[in-house]
Amino acid sequence: MVEQLNDLDATFGALSDPSRRAMLAELTLGERSVSDLAAPLSMSLAGASKHVQVLERAGLVRRRKHGRQQMIALDAARLKRAHDWLDKYRVFWSSAHYALEQALKEEKSDEHGRSA
Repeated sequence: MVEQLNDLDATFGALSDPSRRAMLAELTLGERSVSDLAAPLSMSLAGASKHVQVLERAGLVRRRKHGRQQMIALDAARLKRAHDWLDKYRVFWSSAHYALEQALKEEKSDEHGRSA
């Protein structure tokens, strides 16, 4: 259980940066080199590599060498775990939304009753 929480901490920490989220979005289209990931972000290769290292430590990407290039691929298993964890709260938010909607309907109904 503690290991799962550490995995979630690493996942959400990695996702907290917009550049890393952009890199993950790019990787949904397929494997990319570090320089491919850096280019649309106007980022140095060293800067992109540091972001990739964070994603790698979080288990969100895999790196392999292809000649002199570092190729990066998405590893979505940890994202699935984060999704599953968040999904547990969907029921809460759905029921909270429903309760709010009902309260607003009751308030509106009370207002109409008082103004008549």
